[in-house]
Amino acid sequence: MELHEDTRKRISQIVESSRVVLFMKGDRTQPRCGFSAAVVGVLDEIGVEYETVDVLADQEIREGVKGFSNWPTLPQLYVGGTFVGGSDIVRQLHGSGELNEMLGVPVVPVSAPGISITDAARDELARAVASAGGEAVRLVVDARFQVGLELDTPRPGDFEVQANGVKLLVDRGSARRADGIAIDFRTSPMGRGFVIDNPNRIQVRSITPAELKERMDRGDTPRILDVRGADERAIARIEGSRLLDAAEAREVEGLPKDAFLVFVCHTGVRSQDAAERFASRGFRNTYNLTGGIDAWSREVDPSVPRY
Repeated sequence: MELHEDTRKRISQIVESSRVVLFMKGDRTQPRCGFSAAVVGVLDEIGVEYETVDVLADQEIREGVKGFSNWPTLPQLYVGGTFVGGSDIVRQLHGSGELNEMLGVPVVPVSAPGISITDAARDELARAVASAGGEAVRLVVDARFQVGLELDTPRPGDFEVQANGVKLLVDRGSARRADGIAIDFRTSPMGRGFVIDNPNRIQVRSITPAELKERMDRGDTPRILDVRGADERAIARIEGSRLLDAAEAREVEGLPKDAFLVFVCHTGVRSQDAAERFASRGFRNTYNLTGGIDAWSREVDPSVPRY
């Protein structure tokens, strides 16, 4: 891909401006694709400072960075001015501990997780492995505690966990979030599939506008985090709420894990995603405002404009 010299200079300046730079869709507070969210989750888990560049806001950068790195997809991670890779490579490097070494952050000791597999799940997994020519089953638990199963071969740093006769490959990043997982396979009127229970996942709770108002009237002091853009906040906002930009996100990350956090957007969809990201970082008292600011206007404060 031909890269204009002015664009090359812009990207070079961005890469050199911070030690760790992530070109992604969205930003660290609101990733706008699953691959970008996965890398944000890895970096947040390691606990390193990093800057994000929203390629959706700049078409020139979005296309130019692909030529700059000679890598066709996004997101893209740079450390110390050097291109590291995209989502899959970052996940692999994290799992092996190599990413921590690059970033100068010690690897937290982790042990092999305990996993249980029912007979039904064992049989189904065995059939999948046999049909794939003997590859093993990889268990992946991302930074939001979402679990996936895929066929793969061993990688450096993997744990090989035996459960009911099935060999599972678990990278070190997933292992921290996988202890106690139970895997079943069920048939129901809705179809057939694996059912995976992960007891480590911290659930985001819902709170209605009326419930939030009642708790505030009782003297509770929630930190209301508005995940919308500044343009939407200029139209309507809940009094006392804060814009969840990068600076606010860093401040929230320094709060106690039992902080009362309420996430809000227009109708409650974007805020659910943001709330889940903070719950995955260990925040135990995390809520999503049901219906968003639109419901707040209808049910609590009609002086807040609707749009």
